Amino acid sequence: MNFIEELSWRGLIHDKTPGVEEYLKNPGSTAYVGIDPTADSLHIGHLVSIIMLRHFQNYGNRPILVLGGATGMIGDPSGKSKERVLLDETTLLQNQEGIQKQLSKLLDFSPSVPNSALLLNNYDWMKDYSFLHFIRDIGKHITVNYMMAKDSVKKRLQGENEEGMSFTEFSYQLVQGYDFLYLFEHYNCRLQMGGSDQWGNITTGIELIRRIRGGVAYGITCPLLVKPDGTKFGKTEQGNVWLDPNKTSPYAFYQFWINLSDEEALKYIYIFSFLPKTEIDRLKAEHEASPHLRILQRQLAKEMTIFIHGENAYKQVVTASEILFGKGTREQLRQIDEQTFLSIFDGVPQAEISRELLQKGIPILELIADIAKATPSKSEARRLLKENGFSLNKEKVNEQTIVQTSDLINNRYLLLQKGKKNYYLILAK
Repeated sequence: MNFIEELSWRGLIHDKTPGVEEYLKNPGSTAYVGIDPTADSLHIGHLVSIIMLRHFQNYGNRPILVLGGATGMIGDPSGKSKERVLLDETTLLQNQEGIQKQLSKLLDFSPSVPNSALLLNNYDWMKDYSFLHFIRDIGKHITVNYMMAKDSVKKRLQGENEEGMSFTEFSYQLVQGYDFLYLFEHYNCRLQMGGSDQWGNITTGIELIRRIRGGVAYGITCPLLVKPDGTKFGKTEQGNVWLDPNKTSPYAFYQFWINLSDEEALKYIYIFSFLPKTEIDRLKAEHEASPHLRILQRQLAKEMTIFIHGENAYKQVVTASEILFGKGTREQLRQIDEQTFLSIFDGVPQAEISRELLQKGIPILELIADIAKATPSKSEARRLLKENGFSLNKEKVNEQTIVQTSDLINNRYLLLQKGKKNYYLILAK
């Protein structure tokens, strides 16, 4: 199987230019994907094009990832109904630094590898290019008619937005097209890949290479992913699913994949995992035989959590899931790190208790009714305790239980549970 065949059976090809299959028959090619640093973290919507680069590298080719330090200053109009808010240079620099750290885990940048990945920044070759020289050297070769025919331009000009499109955004495709030309000239890069909304920008670069250098270049795009209801993939009620663990915790990241519908999981196991086709076919058969076990979702959640956050984070979130949804133990509760612990119980009712009270010891009745306010009265708390209705740190408690400092999780928290689903987090101050 070659690279194009790999992308095809995974459903990762939306469009491709003629001749690209022949060009890629032999390994040793170079391709690039560009990402504008519009935030200080990537989100899972970025992963599809990065995964394409990862497959490209696995087939013996050299991937280049270009950070848009220059194009990020302009704002890509593709897929946008109105102009982006322009970011200042300081913010862009901070965003670039955050993204660079994440990318180092996603591709193989090891110098010892013959086809080691490259991370470049288009600001490096654009910063000293004067406006006059750019419009003379580059703008001369692309007509306004050609640029106006692009979908990203036509949709904005024909849309309901009365503001139309600024010259800044109109010029974006020229700047991105120049990126491709620059990489063609300096890195022998003949292939650009990206989302289907990038087709117009990619073909502008191909056209520049043809007109200025007489060269042949190629493009491949992947489908833009949307949920079955048509909303943007990777969006939740809380916003984007980020790769930065401080923006989206590994536990929340894991739960995103676990909570996919069967339809989504069946589609995304091909796109996001690196499993071979035979293994995916086996998982599909098992899932169809026992859909309640959510085999595809669990496998995808495992693959993606390890890929982005590592093996240890995966073990932590699995333990966390057992605590919240299974028969977790006090020992398991003590083993998970504080960030994971807090992400599990994000949104549950919280209360505070003084360490002085805990040092003396506080009766469980007071903790339930007075501190956590888990019941309207002590008599109700007493009744539920007799029915084994309360647990503290995943262990059943009774009316004689005295809560002390030694019970604190991470030396800070008490976890009170009423029944199977009602949790209360108590912070010692």
